[in-house]
Amino acid sequence: MASPCEVLIDGASSAQTAELAHLAAAEVWRIEAHWSRYRKNNIVHRINTAGGKPVKVDEETARFLDYAQHLYQFSDGLFDVTSGVLRRIWTFDGSDRVPDARQIDAILPLVGWQKVDWQSPWLRMPAGMEIDFGGIGKEYAVDRALGLLRAQTPLPVLVNCGGDLAASGPHLDGSDWQVGVEIPGRADTPLMTLRAGGLASSGDAHRYLLKDGVRYPHVLDPRSGRAVTGGPHTVTVRASSCTEAGVLSTLALLHGPQAEDYLRSCGADAAVWW
Repeated sequence: MASPCEVLIDGASSAQTAELAHLAAAEVWRIEAHWSRYRKNNIVHRINTAGGKPVKVDEETARFLDYAQHLYQFSDGLFDVTSGVLRRIWTFDGSDRVPDARQIDAILPLVGWQKVDWQSPWLRMPAGMEIDFGGIGKEYAVDRALGLLRAQTPLPVLVNCGGDLAASGPHLDGSDWQVGVEIPGRADTPLMTLRAGGLASSGDAHRYLLKDGVRYPHVLDPRSGRAVTGGPHTVTVRASSCTEAGVLSTLALLHGPQAEDYLRSCGADAAVWW
């Protein structure tokens, strides 16, 4: 998942912790192998290299594509799993290399879920378009790993993949989990509490561009092909699952200056740092 991952279990022995951590790791690795866009032997690679031909997908991928379609409709096109091709022109390495209008206009025809023909289990996309599950894959892996561990132990468990996490319940003493949130430019680390469910953050702490005093976060509007500026540095959301929390935090950033208004309209349990 391109990030440090951990499993915390309150009250478990070292042997039990190791066994459960291996179980969680195996599930996370399975999901990454199945859907990573960086691999050449999985369903995503088959889809992205089909050249306009239909591809039959497995049942799990079909469910994920159904969810991706739901998110596209729910967000009025702001959450779009075909937007990964924009990474060809946007590289968020802290530099000032912001793509120009010509580059953006040239690649936008390859973005847009509405151009995809999805009739489960068959998917057909125009040649050159790609599917990228990066926006929800890590959060899904967290939820899947936690589900497996909950079936193995009644002890409180927390699964954390790069700051996207989920907990089965509070500590044995009844206290909440304490989660630090990294905020650019702040020396201190604000704390969020989590009792059960998921918590996820979206922001520009590590992936951004900086040009002429403007900070461009790595979250891109798939409708315009441009980074959404003027929004908060970090949005952290608590929800019933890590997947739900991740979607809401990402969509909040995509609303830029209206991030807090959007979260309020959703009734989200969130913290926002500007």
